Amino acid sequence: MNKIAIALHGGAGTLVKGQMTPSKELLYRQTLKLALNEGYHILQNNGSAIEAATASVVVLEDSPLFNAGKGSVFTANGSHEMDASIMEGKNLNAGAVSLISGIKNPILLAKDVMEKSEHVFLAGTGAQKFAEQLNYTIENEDYFFDELRYQQWMEIRDTDNFQLDHSTKKDSKFGTVGAVACDIDGNVAAATSTGGMTNKRFGRVGDSPMIGSGNYANNRTCAVSCTGSGEFFIRGVVAYDVSCLMEYKGFSLKEATREVVHHRLAKIGGDGGLIAIDTKGNIAMPFNTEGMYRACKTKTSEKIAIYAD
Repeated sequence: MNKIAIALHGGAGTLVKGQMTPSKELLYRQTLKLALNEGYHILQNNGSAIEAATASVVVLEDSPLFNAGKGSVFTANGSHEMDASIMEGKNLNAGAVSLISGIKNPILLAKDVMEKSEHVFLAGTGAQKFAEQLNYTIENEDYFFDELRYQQWMEIRDTDNFQLDHSTKKDSKFGTVGAVACDIDGNVAAATSTGGMTNKRFGRVGDSPMIGSGNYANNRTCAVSCTGSGEFFIRGVVAYDVSCLMEYKGFSLKEATREVVHHRLAKIGGDGGLIAIDTKGNIAMPFNTEGMYRACKTKTSEKIAIYAD
């Protein structure tokens, strides 16, 4: 019997001890645990890795604590534009959406792109039309309003500045969410979702919806979900880079993720982290920032953490 396991993240960045109240930290930990248990329960009941990863991300998207779904940041024009991607390792099937608005759970739309279309990546108005064809409910802007997110935007609106949510205010909420899972059949999957950058312009797209950069899964190696400075993750093709080191260089999961996050990514100036899982249920959660919201669970252990060990 294969070793079922799951890991998830809620963003990496300047998470400094002492900058967060005990009550807020408790909320983060409770939400991470809820998402963790939601996905693991599916695995325990012989559900697939793709179902488990999706379910965990949905919980995080439904929380205003994280920059995805309900907690998405404001763009330059005061709207919300969200991205998501999903991939399963068995057949390398994948789906992604970008620059979508009004969708409560972007990860579900990405999953539908994978399962109900002949395409991998849909963006903007086309993705919206696809959602409408599938009878998605389009939420109004009030659903996505959050006071802290609004204040973040107000500080830099009407300027040319934009803000990676994890990189400036140390008391702010942080970015991308994601999950990776290994099911009882040894299949792996990855799911990633984000609300992007505060005050972003020009239709900016980060790494989260890009297969191979922010999200990747392959049964020959591993599943990876990334979080951090998206432009650098795109340039480094980070998620696929981890897989490549395992497939072509024979690196272990731990070795590959460490090399990519602490050396290759850092060398080009990128900050952030990732979660990864292989087909044996081994888990790695490295980051080169002060902290990363993260959690993982196997049959024998459970971990929920925010700061560096």
